[in-house]
Amino acid sequence: MSTASPTPGDRSSRPFHHARSALTTLASLARSPRHAIALTCMAAGAALALCPPAALPPDAARPVGLAVGAIGLWVTAAIPEYLTALLFFLLAILLRAAPSATVFSGFHSATFWLVFGGLCMGTAMQHTGLGARMARGLLARTGTGYAALVCGLVAVGVLLSFVMPSSMGRIALLMPLAVSLAGAAGHGTGSRQRTGIVLAALFGALQPAFAILPANVPNMILAGSAENLFGHTLTYGRYLLLHFPVLGLLKAMVIAAVVLRLYPAPDRGAPPATMPVADAAVPVTDAAPPTASASPAERRLMVVLAVAVGLWATDSLHHVSPAWISLGAAVLCLWPPLGLTGKQTISRDMSMAPLLFVAGIMGLGAMVAASGAGHLLVRALLDALPLAPGDSARNFAVLTVYAMVTGLLTTLPGIPAVLTPLAGDLAAASGFSLEAVLMTQVVAVSSMFLPYQSPPLVVAMQLGSVSSGHMTRTCLLLAAINIVVLLPLDYLWWRWLGVL
Repeated sequence: MSTASPTPGDRSSRPFHHARSALTTLASLARSPRHAIALTCMAAGAALALCPPAALPPDAARPVGLAVGAIGLWVTAAIPEYLTALLFFLLAILLRAAPSATVFSGFHSATFWLVFGGLCMGTAMQHTGLGARMARGLLARTGTGYAALVCGLVAVGVLLSFVMPSSMGRIALLMPLAVSLAGAAGHGTGSRQRTGIVLAALFGALQPAFAILPANVPNMILAGSAENLFGHTLTYGRYLLLHFPVLGLLKAMVIAAVVLRLYPAPDRGAPPATMPVADAAVPVTDAAPPTASASPAERRLMVVLAVAVGLWATDSLHHVSPAWISLGAAVLCLWPPLGLTGKQTISRDMSMAPLLFVAGIMGLGAMVAASGAGHLLVRALLDALPLAPGDSARNFAVLTVYAMVTGLLTTLPGIPAVLTPLAGDLAAASGFSLEAVLMTQVVAVSSMFLPYQSPPLVVAMQLGSVSSGHMTRTCLLLAAINIVVLLPLDYLWWRWLGVL
């Protein structure tokens, strides 16, 4: 049997066929606004890497270009998040954007191991049935009302912020519980209500906590830098008075309202809720109680979780990172004699996708920080700030927006790390007190625009199986309300207190 050989004419037309195929592929990728934005970010990143502006040093061009392209793909979710992470690793090494130790630093970061521990604990809660038991116990007391669940989880997150200083610890504790609670209330995977319940637990445990001094990393960086550089000590009570009424209490109400608006309750005529348990659908009602007694495996897991929570809540005493506490709990969850997980948990029950995504995000942040591009851009913006002594409203807005832009360039922990050394210059230019300039950073830190700015958001997105699209939409709406509503209220509150 013979086959016809391509003619020279056919071979010469192959480049045109390839070009047409490439154009067709690009057109298919741009079939929606989300994909068009992703392609635009990739093109902008390539332009920055190949033809950097004069203000951007050549050594920083490739890291910045890669960052723009990767963030665009992550924000739009044009391709799976883990695939974007793998693509980032590959291009960063091939283009020599940073040393391999920097590119792959996410794999040995504390955040990576916190996510690993959280996944193991979540798997153990599912395997032993403890998650479903805890959720049913809560529902037996509160009912299955969706709005009540959302508001209750926001309140629990705020209350935990007072007693558990680590935002990562709060996320690792609340995410598996929120997932189990959503399932027990009949809101299955992929439903709007499940997404709303998880987001309520996440943002309730994270954003109002910026108004509580020891409740997260950026606050502690700010407190330490202010004391080391200026001898200015931030006190718990003063900090709480300045921020909690607006950025804590009102922000918690806004979070609940935004979640209920974006992910409303199901229609009253919807069929009865069901929860898959052991491959069977079990109706869930207000009267559905937990089973009579816990199994031995459940009791052992309760002990592991109680010890982990106790260590998280007292990290100011023993100074052990929440990540290593989480890793220790993971070891116990995976220890075969304890029977808290299955024999094939690592190979079959747990997905590597969240870990790859977190490692990619952490590596990207380390690469950009090592390039120095963020600090250069922040310094360049400083000279252009329209500060005018005596105009307190204008100066408050300018300093807050300046800190927000810094957070987009350096992530949230970078705001106090970069801006606190400049606080003296900013105070002189604006006529504000040093305290007022420092406190504007807190307003900016509580206004995250995109998930990549906050490692706890990245962790929660994976533990709660929430897509980057849902997370980004919620972040943007909360940031818009923060700027339009809460920022002016914060200014008026500070004026009433005599800070400005």
